[in-house]
Amino acid sequence: MGTVAALYRYPVKSMLGEQLTRAEVTARGLTGDRRFAVLDGSGAVGSAKHPRKWGELLHCRSRLVGSGASEGAEAAAAARVELPDGTILSAGDAELDARLSRLLGRPVHVSDVPPEHGTLERAVPEYPGGVPDVLRAGAVVDGTGSTITSGRVAPGTFFDFGAVHLVTTASLRRLRGLHPAGDFDPRRFRPNLVVDVPDVDGFPEDSWAGATMRVGRVLLRVTVPTPRCAVPTLGHDELPADPGVMRAVAREHRVPVLTLGALACLGVYAEVLEPGTVRTGDAVTVGSAQQ
Repeated sequence: MGTVAALYRYPVKSMLGEQLTRAEVTARGLTGDRRFAVLDGSGAVGSAKHPRKWGELLHCRSRLVGSGASEGAEAAAAARVELPDGTILSAGDAELDARLSRLLGRPVHVSDVPPEHGTLERAVPEYPGGVPDVLRAGAVVDGTGSTITSGRVAPGTFFDFGAVHLVTTASLRRLRGLHPAGDFDPRRFRPNLVVDVPDVDGFPEDSWAGATMRVGRVLLRVTVPTPRCAVPTLGHDELPADPGVMRAVAREHRVPVLTLGALACLGVYAEVLEPGTVRTGDAVTVGSAQQ
């Protein structure tokens, strides 16, 4: 059906990550992915989904180091963070926490322990499908002046929802055709896997919910489409901000997600059924959806 075109992991949530040619995948996703996050005193988990509060994290880059970075042993791995001025410090270093606190304008620290009741804040976009209607109705304006909703990270992790997130080249290609002015670089959508499907038109992952997917030695089960937030519109490394990207997704591709209604989606989340190794160039096959 396709091949793995690119692999990414993000050792610190909402920071720029690293592109890989090989990754070990465990039951909790790519080794080291979102292993760390930036927390503040309110219990909020740092997420650029609330750009006014956490958007500066996208100007930092995180990398995994240590033996676990390549061998799949997360306990042996650590994260290093490159700050906007080029300074590189390790997660757990008090100086890193101090510099991030200055960058964000309030006390924060990097942690590898998900808080039991940590909140995940999302800015509410104006366009339809940017947030479930039931959540939009309960949104509030916070101290930054942003209209936000609050939820939780997945239990025991820093993930928003699924352990693995993937997008296809077919979906990106379709969106470029529908909105030629937009920059649909896959990095904007922060996937773990970019799956190249050169002979498919449209949004093939729309039909994958419940299906198994063999990726190299790894077996996944696709769970739900990925609702998109404000992050793809923000500047990423050398990619400039592009507010039109998500308006195009919302206009052209709103699909049902669980009981939340039709949301602006691109890509899918998946759970890991069989751990293993994934490499760029590995074949990707999709089985039948289980009813």
